[in-house]
Amino acid sequence: MTHTRFHILLVLFELHISSAQSLKDKRRIVSGLKDRLSSRFNISVAELGELENRKRSVIGLTMISNDRVYLEKQAVLIENILTSTKDAELLRVTREWF
Repeated sequence: MTHTRFHILLVLFELHISSAQSLKDKRRIVSGLKDRLSSRFNISVAELGELENRKRSVIGLTMISNDRVYLEKQAVLIENILTSTKDAELLRVTREWF
């Protein structure tokens, strides 16, 4: 059996959700973003932080591939989607490679 080198990318997106008036509003917006991302990209995505803060959220996603350049391009596409959404403002992006 040959061993193939692979890359795992963890990306954290910190979001500000100014239109959310309640946790229910925030969860609706975050759920929509997660659904949109997971249906368009082959990723695992979850809300990981600021769970009880109605104005902030941390969304994390992971991707795995044997092509690091491909993962970089996918991460940029995802960041562009989150930057262009009207429901949330992208505050910070953190990437970790494994």
